[in-house]
Amino acid sequence: MRTDPNCVFCKIVAGQIPCFRLYEDERTLAFMDINPGNPGHALAIAKEHWENLAAMPAPLLGPVLATAQRVAKAIETALRPDGINLLQANGPGAAQSVFHFHVHVLPRRVGDELKMNWGHRPGDMAAIEAAYERIKAAL
Repeated sequence: MRTDPNCVFCKIVAGQIPCFRLYEDERTLAFMDINPGNPGHALAIAKEHWENLAAMPAPLLGPVLATAQRVAKAIETALRPDGINLLQANGPGAAQSVFHFHVHVLPRRVGDELKMNWGHRPGDMAAIEAAYERIKAAL
């Protein structure tokens, strides 16, 4: 399996960095974003290290998107947002901050005024854990 020893997501996959793991299968992992744009913000990643969409092998795209869909359904059940964005960024111009292919599963509320580049502000870990518990239970 392709890994990058300096990649934070590869370290999460390897269990070297803790996370709120929502879902895991042979090829993918979903976990809570610790710099959430909105409450319940999660990430779906390929376990193998691929820098971005252009580098990703096509056969891995389906499994990552299926994991994102599974998590989105759980977020809808658990948190009842007004909508959900799936966001995938490639390169610095698109505000990609971790160069490991991933899809943001981002709950939205009407009027939340969340911008595409919401910045990285550490989230409230207790609130992240509370959302995690609700979403995990819905999976």
